[in-house]
Amino acid sequence: MVDTTKNTKLFTSYGVTTAKTTTPEIAAKLIAKAKRPLLVVGTKILDPELLDRAVKIAKAKDIPIAATGSSMPGFVDKDVKAKYINLHQLGFYVTDPNWPGLDGNGTYDTLIVLGHIKYYINQVLSGTKNFSDVKAIAIDRNYIQNAT
Repeated sequence: MVDTTKNTKLFTSYGVTTAKTTTPEIAAKLIAKAKRPLLVVGTKILDPELLDRAVKIAKAKDIPIAATGSSMPGFVDKDVKAKYINLHQLGFYVTDPNWPGLDGNGTYDTLIVLGHIKYYINQVLSGTKNFSDVKAIAIDRNYIQNAT
């Protein structure tokens, strides 16, 4: 008889190893260190509390906003630099180092994501994580596994 439990090795590890939850202070430091951050907001941003938070973040560091989905009407009279862009196209563009950006000043080094449907933003960030050096910080209530 053979003892199959002796020296058993597990080759499967569950969960992700790249994205880690962190404190708001560390996220703020990462955002402050970014040379060209971009706040990418989704349709859930039309919640008044989230909209106010996004406007405060954008004004505090003069961060441009990429409004995706149906989020653009929330920023019309808010005195922020918001431009509409399709989320999947944005994910494609930020992987190109020659992309001029939404403002014509070059591509971005850090994406700050807020107010997205989880499975949409995970797909987009999967591409940016694997095919570019762009960092992503999710400041949403959901755990976004492809935020780096």
